[in-house]
Amino acid sequence: MMTKRIAVLGAGSWGTALAVLLGQKNYRVNLWARKPELARACQNERTNRHYLPGVIIPPLVKVDYDQERVLAGSDVVVLAVPSHSVREVAREIKSYLHNGAIVINTAKGLENSSLLRISQVLQEELMGELSKRIAVLSGPSHAEEVGRGLPTAVVVSAPDIKVAKTVQDIFMASYFRVYTNPDLIGVEIAGALKNIIALGTGIAEGLGYGDNTKAALITRGLAEITRLGLAVGADASTFAGLAGIGDLVVTCTSMHSRNHRAGIQIGQGEPLDRVVANMGMVVEGVNTTRVAYDLTKKYLVEMPIATETFKVLFEGKNAREAVVSLMTRDKSHEGEKEMLNAN
Repeated sequence: MMTKRIAVLGAGSWGTALAVLLGQKNYRVNLWARKPELARACQNERTNRHYLPGVIIPPLVKVDYDQERVLAGSDVVVLAVPSHSVREVAREIKSYLHNGAIVINTAKGLENSSLLRISQVLQEELMGELSKRIAVLSGPSHAEEVGRGLPTAVVVSAPDIKVAKTVQDIFMASYFRVYTNPDLIGVEIAGALKNIIALGTGIAEGLGYGDNTKAALITRGLAEITRLGLAVGADASTFAGLAGIGDLVVTCTSMHSRNHRAGIQIGQGEPLDRVVANMGMVVEGVNTTRVAYDLTKKYLVEMPIATETFKVLFEGKNAREAVVSLMTRDKSHEGEKEMLNAN
């Protein structure tokens, strides 16, 4: 297994952290950076000062900006690019991939134009044998901590369990534990939608609200995510696991989370476009909020937190008024399943 060549596409914080992990496991890794100046700096300085400062890039990791060189002979391709770039990158690289390669997506988002999950985007673009060898890596995993070797647990999901187990073997390390989960839909929905709730909890923090508010948003946010997940065919148990509640908690409570930090600034009155521009990295939850809003209409699923977040971000609704709207909704029963059964 250690003879496998691995390409990691995307030299942001997460792509760099995963390349470091794999390099430490003695894999030969090619890390692709779109900007030549970033590739040269990482290759020469052996650290990614812009996206993951202080983390040493192992000798077996080569950083390059040429996709063909990076992908040459690769058995495993890790996509660590933003969700809105996945289709474009898939089109760019598919002629360089051999049919036996495994393609692993790590982006947590949904495609805005099609409302598709990212694995569905890859299946459309790669087709043939490659479309059967797609996997998704997700879970509570800040790059800043993985890069430092702090204990982390994630999940991998794939339509083919053999592919999932192969990915599990590749990434398992003393500080990086990987579980398999057969529910590809649930893993992707949970990973994407938690960013909306992280924006919402950040907005609440920026408004000066406390832990009670945050706990309520996380808990009811999980209910919303699960509700939509079930509507599109996910397994409810996934949302109680690492890809669900695990990723939701870490994204809603940590300052490593770009979505949480962005929400705080919005709650403090900063305009969305300025917040996104100043972040320096993609805030996945912004685009996902648009997609989720469209999905609530398509599947007739009630998602009040996501809906109010959409109105704050894109319709100019006052954030405090959004909180009032959430708090003064019609009375409800927390155990929705039990209530339905009782009727």
